[in-house]
Amino acid sequence: MAGLLIARPAGAAEKQIRPFFGATLGGGTTFIDSEGASGNPHVVVGLNAAVLRDVLGVEVDLGHSPGFFQAGNNQLVLSSSVTTLTGNIILTIPRHLTEYTLRPYLVVGGGALRARIDHVFGVLPVSDVRAVADIGGGVTGFVTNRLGLCWDLRYFGTISRKPGDQGISIGPEQLSFWRASMALAIRY
Repeated sequence: MAGLLIARPAGAAEKQIRPFFGATLGGGTTFIDSEGASGNPHVVVGLNAAVLRDVLGVEVDLGHSPGFFQAGNNQLVLSSSVTTLTGNIILTIPRHLTEYTLRPYLVVGGGALRARIDHVFGVLPVSDVRAVADIGGGVTGFVTNRLGLCWDLRYFGTISRKPGDQGISIGPEQLSFWRASMALAIRY
């Protein structure tokens, strides 16, 4: 009976906006990566929005990593980027159990990934949109009722197309990487 009094109303949901920055790590690709840069760390910025119930939630996540296929001063690639847009399901510990501590969560979902590479003299250009799946987790801790910090680690990997549906790559087009990020969590 006491649990019913403590529990949040069924209709109550926690809404969060989380602008983030971080780095991509451990990338790999079959795209022609003339500078060998996809495995290097690259800056990533983005925003996600989440609606959390007591244990389950949903999230939309947008991340952008400029220069993903560029490494230093090689200058074989004029510009490049990787952008992800995913929808995710969130599994978390009930808020009332973690009110004054970190609240861990797991995410899984999918969406689209856009890879773009512009080479010198326009050779081997890439502008490809692929289906992508992501999985990961993190923790969120609030320092006030409205503001907190969120630390997150996710793995992104493209989903294969049928054979013969290839662009400029060695084998079927694939791209995968880890993303580590920190966000300002804003409850509203």
